[in-house]
Amino acid sequence: MKFEKTFTLANELQINRIGYGAMRITGKGIWGPPENRSEAKKVLRRAVELGVNFIDTADSYGPNVSEELIAEALYPYPKNLVIGTKGGFKRSGPNQWEMDSSPAHLEEALNGSLKRLKLNCIDLYQLHRIDPNVPAEITFEFLQKAQKAGKIKHIGLSEVSVDEIKMAQKYFKVVSVQNKYSVDYRNWESVLTFCNHNHIAFIPWNPINAGNVKKIELLNKIAQQHNANAHQIALSWLLHHSNNILLIPGTSSVEHLEENMKCGAIALTEADMRELDKL
Repeated sequence: MKFEKTFTLANELQINRIGYGAMRITGKGIWGPPENRSEAKKVLRRAVELGVNFIDTADSYGPNVSEELIAEALYPYPKNLVIGTKGGFKRSGPNQWEMDSSPAHLEEALNGSLKRLKLNCIDLYQLHRIDPNVPAEITFEFLQKAQKAGKIKHIGLSEVSVDEIKMAQKYFKVVSVQNKYSVDYRNWESVLTFCNHNHIAFIPWNPINAGNVKKIELLNKIAQQHNANAHQIALSWLLHHSNNILLIPGTSSVEHLEENMKCGAIALTEADMRELDKL
């Protein structure tokens, strides 16, 4: 089966559908600097060499560390590189995530991201979460104003329903949605379908659940037929499943990065897809 190799974000930015998620280039618990800073920067540079032109990050990764490393490794950026960052979480320690989508916090986060990434305008700024303690309208109004002020070019959302996307669209054009989604976690299928029909990029996170033994067995079976591994098949399924999906597999090693990128050369058959769709 064939699939599209690129997706045009906001009908303007042509993105190769295999991108890179920069969460794992931080320390343990997504906290502090990586154990090997040099390797982290090598991963970023190698990703670009292999054709990645979309990098997903957030001010909360580290915090700040991921964005700083991206600038250290890649600035001045290639002309076609799109860096998507996010705001909406505060960090107090390893694996600690505290939601805050108040205008005060988002303004601090956005200005910090611009400074760390050495940008005057962020191509894609994603709301990390809609904060239940902050009226969504207030958060959306802030993003709308930041976009009008020229600090943000395009706006995306994360972990949202169709109704929440529609609410946000009253304030700005939603160009991407980043929800948890994989071959065995399809709770957001309705959101994927809505995004596909409205030319909105869908960016799945956690693309493989290693604890699902039954799924791993099937993935390994199909992987053997394609001289691949289970993780590559899980990524390939996403590419084949819907052409608006952008992959952002993350890793802290060049070897694993190169392995992930090979998923783009796997041509799953219709029979493969039918088997995987049963999971």
